[in-house]
Amino acid sequence: MSTAQPISSTEQKAATRLLMSGNEAVARAVWEAGVRVAAAYPGTPSTEILEAIATYPDLYAEWAVNEKTSLEIALGASMAGSRSFCAMKHVGLNVASDALMTIALTGVEGGLVVAVADDVGLSSSQNEQDSRFWGRFAHLPVLEPADSQEAYAYTLAAFELSERFKAPVILRLTTRICHVKAMLTVGERIPHTAAGFKKDPARWVMVPGNAGRRIPLVFERDAALRAETEISPLNTVEAGEGGPRRVGFVTSGPAYMHVRETFPDAPVFKLGFSHPLPFSALRAFAATVEHLVVVEEVEPLIETELRAQGIAVHGKDLLPRQGELAPHVLRPALAALTGASAETVEKERAAPLPVFPRPPTMCVACPHLGVYYTLSQMRNVVISGDIGCYTLGFGHPWNALDTCISMGASMGMALGLDKGRGEADKDRKVVAVIGDSTFLHMGMQGLLDIVYNKGNVTVLLLDNRAVGMTGGQNNPGNGRDIHDREAPRVDFVALVKALGVREERVRVVDPYELPTLFKTLREETKIPEPSVIITDQPCVLIKDYHKLAPYTVLDEQCTGCGNCVDVGCPAIHVTRRDRVVKASGKEVDLAFVRIETAACTGCGLCVQPCAPDAIVHAHKVKPLIPMHKQ
Repeated sequence: MSTAQPISSTEQKAATRLLMSGNEAVARAVWEAGVRVAAAYPGTPSTEILEAIATYPDLYAEWAVNEKTSLEIALGASMAGSRSFCAMKHVGLNVASDALMTIALTGVEGGLVVAVADDVGLSSSQNEQDSRFWGRFAHLPVLEPADSQEAYAYTLAAFELSERFKAPVILRLTTRICHVKAMLTVGERIPHTAAGFKKDPARWVMVPGNAGRRIPLVFERDAALRAETEISPLNTVEAGEGGPRRVGFVTSGPAYMHVRETFPDAPVFKLGFSHPLPFSALRAFAATVEHLVVVEEVEPLIETELRAQGIAVHGKDLLPRQGELAPHVLRPALAALTGASAETVEKERAAPLPVFPRPPTMCVACPHLGVYYTLSQMRNVVISGDIGCYTLGFGHPWNALDTCISMGASMGMALGLDKGRGEADKDRKVVAVIGDSTFLHMGMQGLLDIVYNKGNVTVLLLDNRAVGMTGGQNNPGNGRDIHDREAPRVDFVALVKALGVREERVRVVDPYELPTLFKTLREETKIPEPSVIITDQPCVLIKDYHKLAPYTVLDEQCTGCGNCVDVGCPAIHVTRRDRVVKASGKEVDLAFVRIETAACTGCGLCVQPCAPDAIVHAHKVKPLIPMHKQ
């Protein structure tokens, strides 16, 4: 989560140099630009942008229920003449794209900047899509900062550009930009006066006739933007120093930093304003080098467009199509062009030092642990999953998630699994698992579809009162807004009933009560109609959760049954494994454990499956007294 703190007016006047991440730098620029409205939906690596914005005074900030809503809020503010801003991760822009494509036609009044954070390297995402495509698709300008200072400066430039060309501007970030910190030189807030909404149905009412008349204006804007890129100070040429000018580079964003670190003396054309491309300037640069290499993350967009202009380039013919293009990737890949020695190449290709494996898992006492322990005990079931902390249920020891595609997709896929079942699946139960925030983001429509089309699906709605995966942000399901102030809280029982689920088929259970949860799941999956089971315990990392007395293991009573290990709690550690042969001749694996009492929150999940009753509250166990103190 963001480390930014509210800044007083005194500090604002005095501050000139601040340590900030790229996300915090964007937030600072948004405030300085006089933005009146900012909205976002949490999504790593973009989450901290709005968290930081919310710490500044004199502007409205909100967590929207999804990215499309956040963009529409920003557009409404822009229509009123105010500067506005929204942020999202790369897959979130897919959700917002319906609005984006039409806004490209209407244009904007107050400056509107859309910050989109691409997860190059897949640190926390289900795909590695390249958001620069949206600039091409929607005919919108794209700016690409390479570090925190540029993230700040380019955000300010984006608002100016947006108002000058009456178009939203895409600020394309990546994980490396979002999270790396640097010292920034910053300025002060400059108030922006809203001109007010001017009625203009021919512009703002996008029926086909009106939309058709706006398309030629978009093409005129394209031409004007292309002329702008040729002279933009955001695009720079670094001539390089010494040696034959054999290889030159065209690059943008953090890939520029990788190029500069790897080839410090090479000539570089750095694109800060990366769409539309400045073809004339690039053609002139290409004439100064023997070989032109495009280094871009991740798709060959610039490379393809330069080739289409008849400019000879290397790119993905030598470089990988996925992941970050760090120095240890660039140097070996371009050795034939740059003349790097075999020794240097071999050194770069050397295997990195092994890191102790640490598979992702849920937190100690997470309310989802009991859900997946229970699902792992069920047989003949297909489990359709979704995006959130609970996605981790696919892993060890539960192995209790069969699909995960996109936000809210668990619902539609579950209905498809039901309606598409053949003879081999006729007796299988279909369960959809979705979190509270994901349900509000994009899951409600899926449940409505299940009800409307009479799907035989059991939905597990995991209400932990937080957007857990991105850091526990507030949402309409927990009754607090972005400033932690009281707000209306969604009643999930009433909501799913309103979507058509029969009252008898809506069940609320405590996910820490394993027998009740298991019984409820068995009952509901046997009934051939839509049903919803709502779990109602909070995320252990938010203030709603109250820690209980921790547990410990009585070594002399532990039989090594391993049932507690299957719960998957990280506070449980296997201290010894063994294998025994029973009288029947069957071999049995044993796992003797201890509980990290300092981490245990006393949820009691591990106690319930413990066969020998070897898990007790720690305060009931007398501490051992060392012999020398007896």
